[in-house]
Amino acid sequence: MILIVDDSSVARIMLREYLEPVGYQMEMAENGVCAWEMLNRSPEKYRAVLLDRIMPEMDGMEVLAKMKNHGILKNLPVIMQTASRESHEIREGIQAGAYYYLTKPYSKEAVRLITAAAVDDFTRYTSLVKRPTTDLGGFPLALENRYHFRTLEEAQILSTLLSRECPSPENAASGLWELMINAVEHGNLGITYAEKSQLIEEGIWEEEIRRRFTISRYAARKATAILEKSGGEIRFRVKDEGDGFDWLPYLEISPERAFDTHGRGIAMSRHKSFHRLEYMGNGNEVVAAVKL
Repeated sequence: MILIVDDSSVARIMLREYLEPVGYQMEMAENGVCAWEMLNRSPEKYRAVLLDRIMPEMDGMEVLAKMKNHGILKNLPVIMQTASRESHEIREGIQAGAYYYLTKPYSKEAVRLITAAAVDDFTRYTSLVKRPTTDLGGFPLALENRYHFRTLEEAQILSTLLSRECPSPENAASGLWELMINAVEHGNLGITYAEKSQLIEEGIWEEEIRRRFTISRYAARKATAILEKSGGEIRFRVKDEGDGFDWLPYLEISPERAFDTHGRGIAMSRHKSFHRLEYMGNGNEVVAAVKL
């Protein structure tokens, strides 16, 4: 279920017409007060919130602030709808916890792609949190707590397994997953940011992942996750065998990339999952730390 919050009936109708044909169920709120009542009453009901920024009574930023102070709703993805592309306004929203953006007037394709990105990210998060311990086999403890993984499925299992060492496993699991998926798809498989954007737009991202695993250049590559404990913290060291990347711009979600369908994972991990995150050298090694 998706909650659409907008004081414009035209906007609400348009969003329904864009999203309903692709299978989304929706509920509508005509202002922030109604939206907060609905969210607070059923916090586990929704998969994403499309939230208008400018509304009477209670605007989108106020609703967002309330959500971020709620034990369950703080993890629900918010897609902020705005008529402005001003960098300072977008940066303000990002800092408050809105990591997905739509600019009015929006196209059908943009609405569907951004909504799918938010819902898919939340679905992965909930699957990591709820994954049963009995489903975490296949990764025997090795010397120095060193694990190898190749596929996205192995990364998902391993991120859940390692997160159990942390005080807040649900936060650590989502952060580790983002770092590991980056090691697989961007590191070992060499898929660039621009290529992933195109693949998502064409709906063939998963197909391309499978294809690259059949190419000899990539097939033998593996990534490594190392668990270390010392100095009052748990450290996760994730390495891949790729050529590295320019990691610095991805430590924050920039206003220029806020409207993209991907590219938030590293920044979200840094702010939501770890108290310290550092990339090394050319970017094919990252250390993420959690305080004990």
